[in-house]
Amino acid sequence: MNAWLDKALHDVAADATVLRSVFPGVGRRVGRGPAETPGWTVDDVARVELLKAAPGAAAEMPGLYRYGDAAEKRAVLRGLSVVDTGDAGLELVADALRTNDTRLVTAAMGEYAATHLDAAAYRHGVLKCVFMGIPLAGIAGLDRRTDEELLRMMRSFAAERTAAGRDVPADLLPLLTEQDA
Repeated sequence: MNAWLDKALHDVAADATVLRSVFPGVGRRVGRGPAETPGWTVDDVARVELLKAAPGAAAEMPGLYRYGDAAEKRAVLRGLSVVDTGDAGLELVADALRTNDTRLVTAAMGEYAATHLDAAAYRHGVLKCVFMGIPLAGIAGLDRRTDEELLRMMRSFAAERTAAGRDVPADLLPLLTEQDA
């Protein structure tokens, strides 16, 4: 493992406020290339590990998100699934879903969103992903959160695309077909 990361993990375990100084430099220290987890980068993994190691990380996450660049925000959103923030992360998810950054929207629709968003917010997050061309496979909880209203929204979306002579995303069709069967 990276010696810098080992030290940073030790330091944040002793004092969560150290996250403020180490979080921004993670990409320079560990790299930004792809990680083993599809869609994740090496710095995503390292930042989430830092969040997991820091008792009290939940209190630091809103500031890390607010003042972070896109990579830092993405890691905070991914960290919501492994750090117990209760409902405090909902504001961060809502902010990310207001952006047009596919990386942030994808990260926002992780397991935290699947567990904490109410039905209407979850449906709108899924629909935003479809509009933005984000693969449905990247949306956590879709198998257990799909309901009739979401299917209605997806059918309407597909009908509008078809009427306009535009393609319907290929990964949407099996969802609609499965549910119609």
